[in-house]
Amino acid sequence: MKDKLNVIVMSGTVDKLLAMSTIVSGAVAMGKEVNLFVTFWGLMAFKKGAWMDPSQQKLPAEYQEFGPMMQERMQAMGIQPWMVTLKTAKEIGDIHVYSCGMTQDMFGLKLDDLEDIVDDEKGVAGFIAMCEDAEVLVF
Repeated sequence: MKDKLNVIVMSGTVDKLLAMSTIVSGAVAMGKEVNLFVTFWGLMAFKKGAWMDPSQQKLPAEYQEFGPMMQERMQAMGIQPWMVTLKTAKEIGDIHVYSCGMTQDMFGLKLDDLEDIVDDEKGVAGFIAMCEDAEVLVF
């Protein structure tokens, strides 16, 4: 079993972000090192406070009708927001979060505009080099 998991986070929809944070949390619990590369609409979800803003919590168009039911079920089950799950996982495990430098430039963002969970900015080539001999998931 490989001991490193690299995750490309390119979607900013809550369904994918929740799945990503849950899988990352499981990987950390198994002792894996996890590296996240956050790009495109995924990066917009990592802007400070975006994960708490209801207007930023989007679902893909084909699932929008299920949003209220999903929110209700998550609250009833005590499921934490995706960012809380990710921050908790980072507190207990080896997680590194990198923003895509090109995407930051494209959206006019600086590291200070992003949640503190983001460690640094990285280019595509740097992240791809990290992916050698590692599992890679895309969300």
